[in-house]
Amino acid sequence: MKQGVALSVFSSALFALLYYYVTLLDPLGGDEVFAWRILLALPALALVITRARVWPEVMGVGKRFVSEWRFAGLLVLSAALIGAQLWLFVWAPLHQKALDVSMGYFLLPLVMVLAGRVFYKEKLSRMQTVAVAFAALGVMHELFSAGRFSWATALVMFGYPPYFMLRRRLRIGSFSTLWFDMALLTPAAIFVLVSQDHSTWQPFAVQPWLWLLVPVMGLISSIALVSYISASRLLPLGLFGILGYVEPVLLFWVAFLLLHEPVTWQALFTYVPIWIAVALIATEGFLAWRREVAATRNKAASRTT
Repeated sequence: MKQGVALSVFSSALFALLYYYVTLLDPLGGDEVFAWRILLALPALALVITRARVWPEVMGVGKRFVSEWRFAGLLVLSAALIGAQLWLFVWAPLHQKALDVSMGYFLLPLVMVLAGRVFYKEKLSRMQTVAVAFAALGVMHELFSAGRFSWATALVMFGYPPYFMLRRRLRIGSFSTLWFDMALLTPAAIFVLVSQDHSTWQPFAVQPWLWLLVPVMGLISSIALVSYISASRLLPLGLFGILGYVEPVLLFWVAFLLLHEPVTWQALFTYVPIWIAVALIATEGFLAWRREVAATRNKAASRTT
């Protein structure tokens, strides 16, 4: 379990590093960084699938993709949904939207709770109800003070739930889903690179350091993805979910300290209620995980006596 926790925290730290790292890839724009990230992710994912020995599952999904047009359409939709998130993640730090995206990740767990209530009739606990109320206060303050809600925040908090719901409906493994997400996004990535006003390689001629920086970006992204997947397989679902809150915290501080996006004192009336809501959800998840561990230990102890 310690290895799983370490891998989860490590992946969150690498995603936060990637958040800042993309700003070093000038003169590449967000679209080009997104394209290179997709292209460089496929080889790493292929290596992981090989080591996990799940190619037969991937091949089975491929056969369904060819023979079942509705299934194929859902896979294309899945790729489009996650593609929007991957694009936003590297575009936002380059366009002063890093804080907006970090807020989206803070709000995402709460939207997932509400999605479970609305679409799957899952009941909200008292702590979840209180957490949703605090988050609503933060959101209402943002709407009242700014007169709008950032589209980047909305894309994260409302874009991920349909993706996860779709993955649940597809009922295929995480590796197969990720493989087809990346594979189906590859033509879009190639199109982005070849449709630029300049040659695909012109930025590399202008800034020779890109020959090193872009592969390192791909390495960081791939290691983060592999660590994240490995942690999800090693940890109980509850603990894995709790550790998922590490990433938005790191993204916020990267945006504030390294990207120097301004945070006014009035913004605290938005952030603090949302942070309280996240803390409540994380606390409830941690307590549930502790109860689960205790119950497992008690069962094991009863079997040995």
